[in-house]
Amino acid sequence: MKLIILDRDGVINFDSDQFIKSPDEWKPIPGSLEAIARLTREGWRVVVATNQSGLARGLFEMTTLNAIHAKMHKAVGQAGGRIEAVFYCPHSAEMDCGCRKPKPGLFDEIATRYGRDLRDVPAVGDSLRDLLAAASVGARPLLVKTGKGRKTLAAGGLPEDTPVFEDLMAAVEYLLNAAS
Repeated sequence: MKLIILDRDGVINFDSDQFIKSPDEWKPIPGSLEAIARLTREGWRVVVATNQSGLARGLFEMTTLNAIHAKMHKAVGQAGGRIEAVFYCPHSAEMDCGCRKPKPGLFDEIATRYGRDLRDVPAVGDSLRDLLAAASVGARPLLVKTGKGRKTLAAGGLPEDTPVFEDLMAAVEYLLNAAS
């Protein structure tokens, strides 16, 4: 089974320092939906792992998060792709939970759900915490320059041998070429 883990904000859709608090604020990054569709056509199983501390902060309710994800699933589907599952952490950083990236909890949940070791599973993110969470379980971190990616790259400290891409489509092209 070919599995890939994607962060949401900054990888699939535009990020906001004020959080994505409604379906209207969720806007896909150009090419991201098509990139997921390419993965789907090539037999990849696409899952999302995302920190959503806006829930703990009271910025939006669970029904709103579900509506945002419904919009994302619909947009991906209309592009010909499929996101199998969304794993999210609803906690704020102050809550010190085990599921908030950079901790591995979301990745552990994915491993359990799919009954597999995540060693070498590609995990695409735009922040250091995405990459560190992936590396902590042996997954293969990939950085995109969208979202916070440029700042993350400039700050340094990436896990060793982390490849860097302009956007999700460039990362997907790299993965598909490497697989063929």
